[in-house]
Amino acid sequence: MSFAKLISLFEESQIMAFIGYFFLFNLGIIFLEILLDIVTDKKRRWKDTYANISIFIINQLLEKTIIGSIGVLCLVPISWVAILEIPLNTMTWILAFFAADFTYYWMHRFEHEHRILWASHSVHHSSEDYNLTISFRLSFIEGLFEWLFLVPMVFIGFSPFQAIVSLVLVAQFQTWIHTERIGKLGWLDGIFNTPSVHRVHHGSNSKYLDKNYGGFLIIWDRLFGTYQREEETVIYGLTKNVNTNNPITINFIEYRHIWKDVKRCKTLGDKFKIVFGGLGWRPKYFTKNDE
Repeated sequence: MSFAKLISLFEESQIMAFIGYFFLFNLGIIFLEILLDIVTDKKRRWKDTYANISIFIINQLLEKTIIGSIGVLCLVPISWVAILEIPLNTMTWILAFFAADFTYYWMHRFEHEHRILWASHSVHHSSEDYNLTISFRLSFIEGLFEWLFLVPMVFIGFSPFQAIVSLVLVAQFQTWIHTERIGKLGWLDGIFNTPSVHRVHHGSNSKYLDKNYGGFLIIWDRLFGTYQREEETVIYGLTKNVNTNNPITINFIEYRHIWKDVKRCKTLGDKFKIVFGGLGWRPKYFTKNDE
């Protein structure tokens, strides 16, 4: 696929209109929940909500300019060496969506398991509230690397356009699940990513940590041993909360923590593990105060 063809698909394909309407629908339900919370006096940290909206606005500016073009530019050369050339039709869109959903599971899981990836993804988990504006609370720089997880899809033969759009659809689906206003949904909670399922994912309770990574289907979690039903009351936020509503600090505080730990490491190997290893790993010579 050429760059010109890819750009033309983003400009002319009918599915882009669907994504636009889906986006407007999501904005609508977010606005509706805010109104309901005001009318019903539901407890909400309003400064946190303003931070989420600010992060969203900055992200929209970045995605429409620099960040949003990275994946497009990098995935096209992968398509030139793809094993197959999968056409664009209804059946392949369905296949692409579920392939992107499977991809999302592993991308999401890796972002929880490796500290350098968690540094950006932790932005989404850093609120102590849980409402639809949390879907706005995404890292400024995730777009710099998340396209890498789409490389297998493109190498198999899905076009970069189909891979990117499918992942966007998986992400947009998840807006409605960031709410406490919808309770448990019975058997649906065992198949799909629902509000109850995703509340667990946002919990800092020990039994809820690193659970329910799925985007659309939660079946992946059941297959790979990361599924957890909502049982005890969810405590939202991080195990060590950021205690700020500054959008810039929220986005980059974990990188500062990583750099602080890197400077304390005594060997190059330890520096590497601090950056790319698991979240809980620290050298044995680190004291409790260091951590």
